[in-house]
Amino acid sequence: MQNDPRSHGLWERTAPAAPPTTALAGSVRADVVIVGAGYTGLSAALHLAESGVDAVVVEAVEIGFGGAGRNVGLVNAGMWVMPDQLVSTLGPVYGERLIELLGNAPRAVFDLITKHGIACEDERAGTLHCGVGEAGLRELEQRAAIWQKRGAPVRLLDARETAEKVGTTAYTGSLLDRRAGTIQPLAYARGLATAAIAAGARIFTGSPVQSASQTGTKWEVKTPNGSVTADWVLVATDAYSIGPWVRLRTEQVHLPYFNLATEPLSEAMQKAILPERQGVWDTKSVLSSYRFDRQGRLVFGSVGALRGTGTAVHRAWAQRSLAALFPQLGPVRFEAEWYGQIGMTSDNLPRFHRLDRNVIAFSGYNGRGIAPGTVLGRCLAQHITGKLPEAEMPLPNTPVETVSARAMREAVYEYGAQATHLVGARLPGRI
Repeated sequence: MQNDPRSHGLWERTAPAAPPTTALAGSVRADVVIVGAGYTGLSAALHLAESGVDAVVVEAVEIGFGGAGRNVGLVNAGMWVMPDQLVSTLGPVYGERLIELLGNAPRAVFDLITKHGIACEDERAGTLHCGVGEAGLRELEQRAAIWQKRGAPVRLLDARETAEKVGTTAYTGSLLDRRAGTIQPLAYARGLATAAIAAGARIFTGSPVQSASQTGTKWEVKTPNGSVTADWVLVATDAYSIGPWVRLRTEQVHLPYFNLATEPLSEAMQKAILPERQGVWDTKSVLSSYRFDRQGRLVFGSVGALRGTGTAVHRAWAQRSLAALFPQLGPVRFEAEWYGQIGMTSDNLPRFHRLDRNVIAFSGYNGRGIAPGTVLGRCLAQHITGKLPEAEMPLPNTPVETVSARAMREAVYEYGAQATHLVGARLPGRI
């Protein structure tokens, strides 16, 4: 997108074409105007349209331009934080609601994929959270105990079982979550958009919102060449927020994350590495993740930005890490590389905001955008149609609170990751 191969990399090269859209021109009316064509906005548009609500989506660039088109493609259940910690933070009512909603969120994603025939390379074999060292194994044991107590289909695997599923002896164990899986993330966003349009929603791209004003009971949202007048405004821009609701950006610290994709591996290597096609991430503080795409490319990523000195540092680190994890691979060549930004909140949990009268938003997915974005977009649609009162929302309405020293924290993420990767994975078997 925008002639930048490092913005969406492999996903843009292999996703089915987006549905035809144009920039907004002239004045249109709708029941709801949705700002942002990522998972949250597109899910909301689809569910609103299926309920007979006239929904218009305005997107600053293209469908899936933000985090929806750049992420790893892991469809995870829950958030980063432990379920019990989530309850401690949000309280028993909202905490339990959010755990229940997000625990079932991957199923909602896969159900939409099946219902609408979305071609997005979905793999439903689960994910593997892999433990590095004894500390990593203890963390996984704790996660397994908490989720199993709640009846979740997760299983703690020992080092031998993990080696069989991953193809490396580098890990002390892993947590297999059968609820989860992987998708081609940009293809999923484009599929949601196609389904929303088929249901009656209208999507305009290349239409950044410049202003929003209230006249009586209506909102008028203006773009460079047009405007939408609607009863409701859904703001679904999250970590890529600009324009009138840029303050959503100020409550998040951007953590850069990159991915590199190998050339398609041989059939023998695909049977030796992740033979069941789970997605993987590990317990390191500067974590790594990897998964296969449908054509057999190994997509390998970590914290960091592919710009400046980071490009060479992270690329070299990835080569060393793959050699340490999978020496059977031999030399590999990366045919695509890209990176994006993850919006991290102070407690690693999402937010629900009522920004003004009939202006609402969910944001702050903390690297878990696919499944939460899908189900929280559905929640926004249900709220507007009266099916989900605010008192029954999965999150309380909270004010936007700006994070202090945001620029400094973002620099620590970016350059700290470079420093870590400069020295990491130098010894055989070390990751």
